[in-house]
This record gives sequence, C-alpha cells and structure tokens, in this order.
Amino acid sequence: MANILVVDDEMGIRELLSEILSDEGHAIQLAENAQQAREARAQGAPDLVLLDIWMPDTDGVTLLKEWQRDGLLTMPVIMMSGHATIDTAVEATRIGALNFLEKPIALQKLLKAVQAGLTRAQETVRAPALAPRPIATAQPEEVSSPGFAQPVASAQIAVRGGATVAGADNHMFNLSFDLPLREARDAFERMYFEHHLGREGGSMTRVAEKTGLERTHLYRKLKQLGVEPGKLAKKNA
Repeated sequence: MANILVVDDEMGIRELLSEILSDEGHAIQLAENAQQAREARAQGAPDLVLLDIWMPDTDGVTLLKEWQRDGLLTMPVIMMSGHATIDTAVEATRIGALNFLEKPIALQKLLKAVQAGLTRAQETVRAPALAPRPIATAQPEEVSSPGFAQPVASAQIAVRGGATVAGADNHMFNLSFDLPLREARDAFERMYFEHHLGREGGSMTRVAEKTGLERTHLYRKLKQLGVEPGKLAKKNA
C-alpha cells in the first residue's frame, strides 16, 4: 500500500481517482488547490503525487517549481491536464515531473503510470544500500562531466562522498553526493537510461516497457539528458 496525494480542483476527478486508487489498496489524500497540497506536503512526503496543471490559485507547474526550488521534490510527481500543450508537458518533465497524463485519463494508463512512479520511489528509498564500503582497489577513471564518471571495468571501486552503481555488463558508475540535488538526479537518470539502453541493445520499445515510460516521453527525457541511443546501441553491438 502506498500513500498517494491527489491534487485537483475538480471534485469529480478527485473522487474518481480516489475510488480507483483506493480499490488498488492505496491510502489517498486529497487536495483541491495548491495551498492544500503545500500543507499536505509539509506533513511529510507522500509516496506519489498526482498533480493537476490548471488550478485557480497556483498552477501545478508553478507548484512543482516551488517544490523543486525548496528541495521538497523528493517524491515522484505525475502531472495531469485536459488542456496542457506539449510545451507545458515538456517543461514539467524538465523541472522533475515523472510523467504526464492527459484528461480524460484512461484507467490502464493511470494504473501503469502510478505503478511506474511507485517503483521509482522504492528504488530511491533503496539507493542508500548502494553506498560503497572502503575498498583499496582500482581507482576510478577521470570524470568527463561533473559528478558523472564514465564506465570503469573494475568490479570494485573505492568512492568517498558518493555511491558506486553497477551498470550493464558489470560496468561501474560513480555518483557524487556533493552535487546539488538537480545535478545529482540528472547524473543518476543518465546512468539509469544508459544502463537500460545498453542492456536492451538500444531498443526504445523495450526500454520504454522496462522503465514504465511512454516512448514519446522517453525520447524527450533522453534528449534532455543528452543520451544518444544510437551510439549506445553501436557500442554494445
């Protein structure tokens, strides 16, 4: 069971989502505007947030920016709207939204997006288990960009102030904890998608299925992160 916050100014939408997700065994908290959402977040981070874009007091994108700015965007957020443009959806994704659902929301799309979000949340919670133990072995290669090391063939790496993450073909990635949250998240997501693209031979269809993202959203995310599927596919061929 997960704690899910539903933020929408339409009572019918709130009640419908609450009924569907409650039937799935989740605990639902409702907010009809941004202020109520702020108050709910102040009481503790939910496992997932379904956030409407168009609301009377503060729109969802502005609230998302606010949470990101204040370091409160620690949970997966799925944006919802029946009138948003592609640019709005891309902006929300750039800020940190996990996914975007267009109203009226199809049941299967809702459940798939929620499951993907909760899986992401569980992976984030488990992340500390990846913290390295001091091992005086091979040294990491020089990083090519701040906080993000290229794959290293060694199976064990000593890292200070960071985490060692295993990627495809047992390659190891070094992620620094000294980075600002936004840069650290981008670095981790870059590793995450490069791992899956390498494992799936560059197949966008299989990667979309594995990560729980729609292909269009996946393409935008990879472009945002500067990940080139074609090069990874050739590298792992």
